[in-house]
Amino acid sequence: MLDRLLPAALALIAAPALAATDTIRLGMVLEPPGLDPTANAAAAIDEVVYANLFEGLTRFAPDGTIVPGLASEWQASENGTVYEFRLRQGVTFHDGAAFDASDVVFSLDRARAEDSTNAQKQLFAGITAVEAVAPDLVRVTLDGPDGSFPWKMAWGDAVILDPASAAQAATAPVGTGPFRFGAWTQGDHITLEAFDGYWGEKPALRSATFRFIPDPTAAFAAMMAGDVDAFPIYPAPETLPQLEADPRFKVIVGTTEGETILSMNNRHAPLNDPRVRKAIALAVDRQAIIDGAMFGYGTPIGSHFAPHHPDHVDLLDRSPHDPDQAKALLAEAGVSNLSLRLALPPPPYARRGGEIVAAQLRAVGIETQITNMEWAQWLETVFRGADFDLTIISHVEPLDIDIYARDGYYIGYDNPVFRDLIARFTASTDAGERSELLREAQGMLAEDNPAAFLFQLAKIGVADARIEGLWENAPTPANDLTKVRWTE
Repeated sequence: MLDRLLPAALALIAAPALAATDTIRLGMVLEPPGLDPTANAAAAIDEVVYANLFEGLTRFAPDGTIVPGLASEWQASENGTVYEFRLRQGVTFHDGAAFDASDVVFSLDRARAEDSTNAQKQLFAGITAVEAVAPDLVRVTLDGPDGSFPWKMAWGDAVILDPASAAQAATAPVGTGPFRFGAWTQGDHITLEAFDGYWGEKPALRSATFRFIPDPTAAFAAMMAGDVDAFPIYPAPETLPQLEADPRFKVIVGTTEGETILSMNNRHAPLNDPRVRKAIALAVDRQAIIDGAMFGYGTPIGSHFAPHHPDHVDLLDRSPHDPDQAKALLAEAGVSNLSLRLALPPPPYARRGGEIVAAQLRAVGIETQITNMEWAQWLETVFRGADFDLTIISHVEPLDIDIYARDGYYIGYDNPVFRDLIARFTASTDAGERSELLREAQGMLAEDNPAAFLFQLAKIGVADARIEGLWENAPTPANDLTKVRWTE
């Protein structure tokens, strides 16, 4: 159907007008549920605010390394239990309030508080004290060695907020970044404006508009018509040949930290039986899902780990596509006439992939009842409420294999041996030991199958050929605009 419609659509689409050189319009699939990255798990929040509006002590560079943010430097004690962060001076929030160590104390204490709604509270779990030693010096004491602490502080969930405006951050965010909040037209777009009082290098852009276009066909039409200048996470890979052939555009293909998985609710029968989970993992054909849902863009994975990471282990042979073995395991587990609920959030990889997965499961005797959910409903019902059997989701946080060790996490995987392994990894400051523990953790997940590991999400972007500075890869969910500029 789409192929037949494209030629007619192209004939009706006017050539894009020349763009202003100090503004940019970006397309996004999902509208964020709010703009406070410290209070919600939605990656769409960071896609708007990370490095643009909010900043943390450290931050991710485009290549995934950790670089200074609001802290110009830091050092750890010899045993790795105390970190001191030297803060930049002359920094102000967008409302004019001065930034100092007290804001860091407030933000980290807020994130680790018992009533915190931070979706990544485990980042702060090891903190026992945060002290303002001086206006430009913060000391963080941990309950044990943690070689990953500067990395944890780079997450969007660890950005620094002003105490006076933190309560309104979801709808009226105030940060220290190079852009300040402009306006939000619900269901349509969010606008950011350059902050003239920014402490660092001023961006080339004066404003940025994030338009919400969830439909793949509409996303293609918006690019062709010039209604958006770039779509950093483009939802219509089937149209890339047309865009690649058009000199007005460039296609940017990179990697993400997004492990796309068929999550299973390990809490309830029969999914609490590892034989049933293994059967589901054997029933899925990863390449068929990549080809059918992503038009070939994606890398098969055998565990929850990014293939581009140096500690990745290829474990695809632990769960090859083997419907006959899947049927045998279901019979061994005494499971027949199994029917499971499959909850699908809005991204095309989930909606398209879900139909393919349902057919593959049906081939081994498992029926599914598909429910298409909007993002807010998925977050409330599946992620927070754990009211599901199966779901397809891409976990886009960096090096997040530890999610399977979290108490109360939506997947419900409860393995004391795995939790101990992750605790040892967190406490270790020895690079060799940390690598070995990560490899061991990958193998354990590949054996236990708390989820069926499908593919690593590719970062497929489309942009006006005159734009430079957009991230090729995505070490964290972000549309970092700090280096984006027009070449003409």
